Amino acid sequence: MSTAVSAIEHASGTPGAREESAEYFEKRSLKKGSVSWVMLMGLGVAYAISGDFSGWNYGIAEGGWLGMVIAFLVMGAMYLFMSFGLAEMSCAMPTAGAGYAFARRAMGKVGGALTGFAILVDFVICPAAISIFIADYVHALGLFSQVPSAAIVGVFFLVFIGVQLVGVGEALKVTFIITLVAVSALAAFVIGIVPSFSIEHLFDIAPAAAGATAALPFGVAGVVSALPFGMWLFLGVEGVPLAAEEAADPKRDIPRGIIGAMLLLFVTGALALMLTTGGPGAAFAGTAAAPLVDALNQVGAPAFATFVNYAGLAGLVASFFSCIYSASRQAFALSRAGYLPKFLSYTGERKTPFVALIVLGVIEFALAVGIGNGSALLNMAVFAACVSYAMMNLSHILLHLHEPEMERAFTAPGGIVLTSISLALSLVALVSTFFVDMTAAGCTLAVVVALMAYFFGYSSHHLVANAPDEEFAALAAAEAELA
Repeated sequence: MSTAVSAIEHASGTPGAREESAEYFEKRSLKKGSVSWVMLMGLGVAYAISGDFSGWNYGIAEGGWLGMVIAFLVMGAMYLFMSFGLAEMSCAMPTAGAGYAFARRAMGKVGGALTGFAILVDFVICPAAISIFIADYVHALGLFSQVPSAAIVGVFFLVFIGVQLVGVGEALKVTFIITLVAVSALAAFVIGIVPSFSIEHLFDIAPAAAGATAALPFGVAGVVSALPFGMWLFLGVEGVPLAAEEAADPKRDIPRGIIGAMLLLFVTGALALMLTTGGPGAAFAGTAAAPLVDALNQVGAPAFATFVNYAGLAGLVASFFSCIYSASRQAFALSRAGYLPKFLSYTGERKTPFVALIVLGVIEFALAVGIGNGSALLNMAVFAACVSYAMMNLSHILLHLHEPEMERAFTAPGGIVLTSISLALSLVALVSTFFVDMTAAGCTLAVVVALMAYFFGYSSHHLVANAPDEEFAALAAAEAELA
């Protein structure tokens, strides 16, 4: 191990990494073998399924129905191609660090830190945003109308962080059940809206820009502005590899889980996009606060609307629950390796990162109550997500180029060709976030810069050389030196 540690320090040019004891890692270990590929697939769907129920439809107001379809297909391709690369890298390096660990091996400590922090910021902001939508949804249902939104948000954080403290197996079973309820709501929506579908309704927005057409009423610029909304239908699925250390067989389960989730999200997203617009019309769909429910009411299907209204809450809860899970696992991995304060990676008797869950829960609640704007928070999360996507795609490309002999139980279809396309698309999506909300993107950039300043000023000199994520990189560096 001394050779490997020397190699990793030499390769990065940053001294200060040291080994920790077995006792250190015993206090920072997750429960292995408690998650099947089916539960991982359910987790992947849970991350993104709330996007089917709200938010995405504003992309129609930006680019028209066809513009939103293009955004959906382009961003869907980005996520699918990235998922192939993540599945491959997860098989080679099955660790809770996931994207951070991949970037750490491919690009060194700085690349690993930037990727890990971007992933963490994404998954910390997402539950804050979704909790606001949940409170709004509860009030819209006429439930607890006299209870302040902050109190509702607080109750949801207490209950669902409490469930996760019990254990990962129990938490993901709850997630799976909630996701099934959300899928049933989508099925009811399809049945209720199909009789009112008309192709003409898809193009009822009048051209509103120079050179625009009925198909693209806001022109090419509208398509670019719609790209972040296309992401909302898949946002978060990249969190599946964060469960690698808790999977029963990560080399088999991660590829099945993440790719299976992506395929199902393509189906649910396409149905929501096509039918929500083709029922009441694009002009209506583009401004609806609750697009599925409002569409059903608009076409005269109130019974279906009522069911979807109540069951649809499960979609928001599923995404809320799964994002809390992923934020805690990313913080756990970064903390265990020394990139964040090491107390955050403590695990209890049930092998859950209880400190990270509680500390991040407080931060997420503070964001929800302090900012109070779910759309702005989601725009912030999308910026951080785009940064992490670019870094993870680049990691896959570099690992293929520099370590072609690395053992890979699963090989990404299309190799680096598809992840190169995903890299380019993630950069386009990153730029597009400034078209939608420059303030949100700027605020998130400031947070990431602050975390990187902490890394350069302190944590880069106090890393744990024998943390699993660091050992993957140390092994590669040692092999390079020996060669």
